[in-house]
Amino acid sequence: MTAYLPPRVRALIILTILIALAPMLFPSSFYYRVGTLIFINSIAVIGLVILIGYAGQISLGHAGFSGIGAYACALGPVHLGLHPFASLILGAVVSALLAWFVGRPILRLKGHYLAVATLGLGMLISMVLTNETQLTGGPDGMAVEGLGLAKAVRETLGFKVKTSVVWYWFGGGMLLIGAWLALNLYNSPTGRVLRSLHDSEIAAKTVGADVARYKLVAFVISAAYASVAGSLLALFNRFITPDIASFLHSVELVTMTVLGGAGSVLGGIAGATLLTALPQVLTMFHEYEHVMLGLIMMLVMIFMRDGLLPTLRKLMLRRAIP
Repeated sequence: MTAYLPPRVRALIILTILIALAPMLFPSSFYYRVGTLIFINSIAVIGLVILIGYAGQISLGHAGFSGIGAYACALGPVHLGLHPFASLILGAVVSALLAWFVGRPILRLKGHYLAVATLGLGMLISMVLTNETQLTGGPDGMAVEGLGLAKAVRETLGFKVKTSVVWYWFGGGMLLIGAWLALNLYNSPTGRVLRSLHDSEIAAKTVGADVARYKLVAFVISAAYASVAGSLLALFNRFITPDIASFLHSVELVTMTVLGGAGSVLGGIAGATLLTALPQVLTMFHEYEHVMLGLIMMLVMIFMRDGLLPTLRKLMLRRAIP
């Protein structure tokens, strides 16, 4: 029966089942927190799947948009009297507008020139968040007002639920929404144009596509995804520092995207899952933890050049075909 379902529907069903069944394997409530972090990172990575996997563009400064979203949730309730969720929306709008304004000139660049330009944008945002100590708290960071999800559940259902558990299901729901939007974009007219840019900008321009416009669309959408992920991380941790906008975090997000499979939403989520959960597993190696993590990443990229999920899918298809 599932063979007759569109691929995007099958992908959403698989993702929903994994989110629903994963808690059955959790030995403690700590893993609900890890699961939530996986969902939040996956949302940011889905945005990069649209930018890198669909449109074939690169960004090494996307953590800057996560920083904007995070600090919007920190500053919005304090200075504007906004509800934290309204601050999340405000952060996404500000990030999208900044991406539109800055993306118009820098997306004319290609290759390593574009990578350096986006890197500069991310570093600029990080420097502002670090140096504006009176507003952002500087390197020490600042507290963030929470959403009060556990309290709302307790008042609605009449029993107490751990905050990590509530956030797990809330984060899973947000991830499903983000994945649904990206999967619908894939086969839409806009998505087809974006994928044509990935193959050849010259060919896309030849058939009448407005290359500059669609590259900007992908950049704006991915910035909004990164901002939402940053907001969720700030609301989840109830505290935020400028590290969320750092260059290393940008590289981490790109690595997750490429490692899992940049052309696939589920691949991006697989990459985010691997790089978020693996350090928790490798703690048993103590001081060799980072060495083992780097070695695993190298092996995956050497033997699975298309990314983790696309390579596994090809292997399964080969075994299925006699």
